[in-house]
Amino acid sequence: MNKHVPMNGSVNPTPPSTVHFHRTELGPIISLYGRMVAAGEWRDYGISALKDVAVFSIFRRAAEHPIYTIEKRPKLKDRQGMYSIVAMDGRILKRGSDLRAVLRVLERKLIKAVK
Repeated sequence: MNKHVPMNGSVNPTPPSTVHFHRTELGPIISLYGRMVAAGEWRDYGISALKDVAVFSIFRRAAEHPIYTIEKRPKLKDRQGMYSIVAMDGRILKRGSDLRAVLRVLERKLIKAVK
């Protein structure tokens, strides 16, 4: 059987690395998402793993643009913090190193939705 060898000489080239959410990061995000779905505020979500950023997009309806995105940018870890909440219009609502602290911005909206 013949093996295909790329021009650079490696047999199994490594795919380009991408940024992903870890299980410990997805726990608080999914917990908040579930509470907002139960309150009737959110309906759908999407997760993207790109080269420089991992994105958790939150939708009111499946066919819309995301109303919020939760972004993880490891390159900003030592600057403003690697987690951020971005609104539909592009405004950054909160940025920081602690994911739970950043998610509190969206939890406040849950308290208003229940009233």
